[in-house]
Amino acid sequence: MGIGHFALGYAAKKATPRTSLATLFLAAQLADILWPILVALGLEHVEIVPAKKPIPLDFISYPYSHSLLMLVVWGALFAAVYFARSKSAQSAAIIFALVVSHWLLDWLTHIPDMPVWPGGPKYGLGLWNYPIPEMILELAMFAAGVWIYSRSTRARDWRGKVGFWVLVLLFIVAFFANQFGGAPPSVKAIWITGIVGTVVTLVLAWWSDSHRYTDTRSGNRHDTGSHKPVRAAGRG
Repeated sequence: MGIGHFALGYAAKKATPRTSLATLFLAAQLADILWPILVALGLEHVEIVPAKKPIPLDFISYPYSHSLLMLVVWGALFAAVYFARSKSAQSAAIIFALVVSHWLLDWLTHIPDMPVWPGGPKYGLGLWNYPIPEMILELAMFAAGVWIYSRSTRARDWRGKVGFWVLVLLFIVAFFANQFGGAPPSVKAIWITGIVGTVVTLVLAWWSDSHRYTDTRSGNRHDTGSHKPVRAAGRG
């Protein structure tokens, strides 16, 4: 699952309107953010198998970034830190749910390589073996998430509008590049691309979201954070 994770981050903005979109993406994608770092450090392992379709990768071992137990641990830590800052139990709970949701979505699409705990049994329904239904599902999720976000926020200025569409188009381009781009040239290229892509995505999400304000009529008025609603016209 790729942009489906970001779909949940977009949609979560409605429930926790004053949480930065970058923070919501960070939670939803935490497993895939940790993974290239751990691969680079040699703590997790992946092999490139060009002949393997439709995903030319063999995820040999990713117990610390992708096991259900560790995502519960990472989610609890992330939620605790967020709660200490925001004092919002609801937002912290959403952060936790987004982190753990990564395992559930990957379980749906991966072959049985998703560990329940490090060294434990592995599961996966293998939806990615059916590329067309998997693509339709991800694109539908992404469209729904973006729509919810666009209805829950409004552009404060031109940056909020442009940033919104640039981010959406970036996701769409990356999605189809992953689907039809073929095998990566090396494992090093995988983790470098993953780390750089994460930084670019989170910075752009933070920047574009900071130029939008939240319609508090659609979310939690009691949440705390940096986004204050002001009068502005137009939606992204």
